[in-house]
Amino acid sequence: MNTLEQIRAMLQAYPMEVAFPDIRRWRRGTAGVDYVHAFDSGVPGPHVMIMALTHGNEVSGAIAVDQLLRAELRPLKGRITLGFANVEAYHRFDRNNPDATRFIDEDLNRVWSASRLDSGDDTVELRRARELRPIVESVDFLLDLHSMHEEAPPLLLSGPLQKGIRFAAEIGAPEHVIVDAGHANGRRMRDYGGFGDAASPKNALLIESGQHFSLRSRDVALDAASRFLLKTGVVAATQLNSFLTQDKTLSQQFFEVTQPIVADTTGFEFTQDFRGLELIERAGTVIARDGDREIFTPYDNCVIIMPSLRHLAPGVTVMRLAKVLDDK
Repeated sequence: MNTLEQIRAMLQAYPMEVAFPDIRRWRRGTAGVDYVHAFDSGVPGPHVMIMALTHGNEVSGAIAVDQLLRAELRPLKGRITLGFANVEAYHRFDRNNPDATRFIDEDLNRVWSASRLDSGDDTVELRRARELRPIVESVDFLLDLHSMHEEAPPLLLSGPLQKGIRFAAEIGAPEHVIVDAGHANGRRMRDYGGFGDAASPKNALLIESGQHFSLRSRDVALDAASRFLLKTGVVAATQLNSFLTQDKTLSQQFFEVTQPIVADTTGFEFTQDFRGLELIERAGTVIARDGDREIFTPYDNCVIIMPSLRHLAPGVTVMRLAKVLDDK
């Protein structure tokens, strides 16, 4: 079997189209936690948070939060919090090995459950999640900024609940919305606490802005952050107009994830060069092989979501399968 380093060496290398901002200037936070800045209007209103760097190599979110901080946004009502999550992984980024610093010890976006946060486990990511936890628990509306391993159209992840689907539709961009329940191996921040409770007024979205290092991803992240702030009503439009870089989406397509495809071996291979959102017309089409196992499409018009082998290992989700939702 190939090692992960050998597998990555065979995959497409993407150019570094953006500069990585030096975020050390934001280390001294204003919310009692390093790299987290909160601004309170003194007027009743929601607590709105934009988080970057849940994964350390996802630079488009870091650029967006850095630029929003530089713009000195101040809320009309409620409170705005702007934060950088896995800063230790970000500071260790190596452009010669750009996939290696997604995290240090474990995925920060799989630890957001009381059982993990209250456990006796000790990792870099758990320590950071425990620092962030009181702030996240106070948030009414969350936007978590992410990007993707492969070049593909941006995706807005709503979670499985109707409130999240409605929120994604109200934001109105990007074009493609993924309705999903997260991951079996751990809970995401966007599903934590009231965000994942249908009875709670809290709400959260996660955006995958495009390939990690592309200019387009930077623009999508800034645009999405601005639309999110405008929708929640906490910031004046005049403060955000320069960041609204994407054309207004006339209509969105919604896709419901029906199953993850999890690798059993490091011999997992796709049958085509999938990048994401490919529609496979016929059920029973072989789309991947994993050792002796063949993976088939389970239904007609099956959509491939976020395929990638860059973190291939037994137990890792390498793609998701989804149905087109005609009626969201």
